[in-house]
Amino acid sequence: MATPEFQLEDAEWRERLSPAQYKVLRHAATEPPWSGEYLHVDEDGVFRCAGCGAELFSTDAKFDSGTGWPSFDRAVAEGSVAEHVDHTLGMRRVEITCARCGGHLGHVFPDGPTETGQRYCVNSLSLQFQTEREEQEATPAETSSES
Repeated sequence: MATPEFQLEDAEWRERLSPAQYKVLRHAATEPPWSGEYLHVDEDGVFRCAGCGAELFSTDAKFDSGTGWPSFDRAVAEGSVAEHVDHTLGMRRVEITCARCGGHLGHVFPDGPTETGQRYCVNSLSLQFQTEREEQEATPAETSSES
């Protein structure tokens, strides 16, 4: 597993994250199904890592899987989400983590309903949602100056 580019000491993670986010992102815990803030999202936007702010998923890729966790059929960009074989709980699964900080996001399964065939099953606690409007306001428009 590659070393993430964004690293903090454990005390810094504890200060930066809520106790529930810390358990999910830093210790691969799972939030209870149907409990997540981002299970149903009606606005267009981007889901970022709650640990480091990296862009991970878009609402364009989100779908209702009926599993109780936010689900996506693809990451926002190749390399934004890392995959690792996970043998916990006596089964073989593929864990997904934020490629930038290594935070646990959830798991990916090969049973998605779209052409990708993928279902990224993600803990809401590992995400932050930014609407398109908020994203545009955060990025100042380029202005041209005339001589």
